[in-house]
Amino acid sequence: MTPALLAYDGSGIDGGLYTRVVGWAASAPAWLDGLIADWSALGLGVFALLMLGGWWRARGAAPEVMARALAAPVVVVAAYAADTVFKSAVEEVRPCRQLAVRATLEGCPAAGDWSFPSNHTVIAFAAAAALWTADRRLGAVALVAAVLMGASRVWVGVHYPHDVLAGAVIGVAAGVLLGAAAGRAAPLVERARAGRLGGVLGVGAPA
Repeated sequence: MTPALLAYDGSGIDGGLYTRVVGWAASAPAWLDGLIADWSALGLGVFALLMLGGWWRARGAAPEVMARALAAPVVVVAAYAADTVFKSAVEEVRPCRQLAVRATLEGCPAAGDWSFPSNHTVIAFAAAAALWTADRRLGAVALVAAVLMGASRVWVGVHYPHDVLAGAVIGVAAGVLLGAAAGRAAPLVERARAGRLGGVLGVGAPA
């Protein structure tokens, strides 16, 4: 028996919904499929730009805001690490390997590249939630982008909907908890602003 057959089969949870979504993708206009596939593959770069924007906007904000903005990439890495642990523990076979579906928009990952939870979704929601703790406006933009990222992973055929839902929960939990906790580093930011890093961290909000 192969390792793939020994791994967890998540198709009983929402395999029907997954198959339906992949069917919609198969019958959708080529331009729409191309747009969604490009977003699914490259969209994480947008979250990097949003986090960069969070740092830029925080240069004129209170030190706790800057601390949270600077922590956002660290939060994303922590959430990704937690996701890796979940993947290794569950070993859920990708739906494009488990179910009889037509060719998916994105090539099905190799056997052993587990499905639960969705890495892309974890990263996107962790970035959005961390940004939300620092900058509500950027956080709201990132949240919309995160929802689109999660949905795209099902549309291109590489994840079940429950993979995306779990990824969103992990990402939001990590982003909110760690992002808020990062505000405690405000005294460090305040001291750094008074030193050589003042040009990078900004002067903060007027007293």
